Formats: sequence, structure tokens, C-alpha cells
Amino acid sequence: MKDFDRYIEVIEKETIWGFDTETRPAFRKGITHKPALIQMSNSAYAFLFRLNRLGFPNRLVRVLNNPSITKIGVALHDDLKELGLYKRIKPAGFIDLQKIVSDYGIESKGLTKLAAIILKFRISKSQRVTNWENQDLTDAQLKYAATDAWVCYEIYRELMKHKKN
Repeated sequence: MKDFDRYIEVIEKETIWGFDTETRPAFRKGITHKPALIQMSNSAYAFLFRLNRLGFPNRLVRVLNNPSITKIGVALHDDLKELGLYKRIKPAGFIDLQKIVSDYGIESKGLTKLAAIILKFRISKSQRVTNWENQDLTDAQLKYAATDAWVCYEIYRELMKHKKN
């Protein structure tokens, strides 16, 4: 937990983070799984918290509930609802890119399209439906997870450069 505490301290010192979760896919109707991974990234760091191994520590819950730490993501409602399967959270400081991109004349809402339009960056989605609860994640899974959160952060930064007052 020493490393975990150090990572949380880094997160608490920064004000803006890209955010995403990954959940083991359910291929049958009526089956759901809890999120296995929380990703938080900025231009300097990418933290991947394996909830299925770590649990959902109170310090991480406090980060999600902290309005002073801005967390940027896409389709956050579903991610936050699923995190509530672990324990009750009162999320604060979240900005859903889907809710703000139309202010910039962008109609596409998916992360892959937003990354292409705003950052001219292609996200590979080949790892999206892999098992995030595996004992060990592959390098490809780790890169995919870190990239999704980082792209949210970078899209937000780019949008803020062109913010209309």
C-alpha cells in the first residue's frame, strides 16, 4: 500500500486528470461485472488502480468525491454508476466531454472520434473487450487503459485553449 499512498498523494497535488474505468465484458444478457480498473492520467503520469485486486480504498473514494480535483472522461454516468456497486460514492469534480463538445461545434460524442477530430490521434480499440480481471494484464491492455484516460485529459486541455468566454 506504500506505492498506492504515494500515487494518491501525486493525484491530490494535481488539479486535472483524465479518467476512465474498465470492466470485464459480459457476453450474456443480465450479467454485469464491477469495474476492474480505474485509470487516471495527465501529461506526466498514468495511474491504473486494479479494483479487483486492491478493493476500493477510502483514499481513492475521497479523490473521486473531491470537487477540487477535476476528472475528465466520456460517458461518465455509466462509469460512476458501476463504481457504486463497490461502495457508495458522492462523485464531484467530474466533467463529461460528451456534454461540452457541442459548445465547440463538435457533434461526435465517442472518445475515438473525439480523439481523431480534436487531437488528430487514433485510438486502437482492440483491447476494449478483453478480460480486465485477469491475474496479469498484458502490455497492450495497460497501454490501452492508460491511453484512454490520457486522451480525455488531452482533449480537455485542447478544448480549454479554445474556450469561449
